Amino acid sequence: MKLLLDQDVYSVTRIFLRELGHDAVPVAHLGLSKAYDSDLLKKAQEEDRIFVTRDRDFGSLVFVSGLGAGVIYLRLLPSTRHAVHEELERVLSTHTENELKKAFVVVEPGRHRFRKVLD
Repeated sequence: MKLLLDQDVYSVTRIFLRELGHDAVPVAHLGLSKAYDSDLLKKAQEEDRIFVTRDRDFGSLVFVSGLGAGVIYLRLLPSTRHAVHEELERVLSTHTENELKKAFVVVEPGRHRFRKVLD
């Protein structure tokens, strides 16, 4: 899958995703490390990528402001990294890329919540 990783996503998560075979690009590699959150969502859409973040503010951008779609929100701390990575792998293997591009998914240790974004 094609993923755009927010500035706050741990490098160990980027490595994990790449080891799973995903095309995971950090926003910094695109010169967007200081971009507004709304611009990051737009860039993810332009590049046909699913946006991955640890920032809970993206929920309001997607559902209240109607910006973007295809967000994976990681409720991740260093102490829960392995459990969240296991659940993230489950999400990426269970749902298609097209399903994830139309959803806001909250991933936490041992579970995830999948909410469709209305077109």
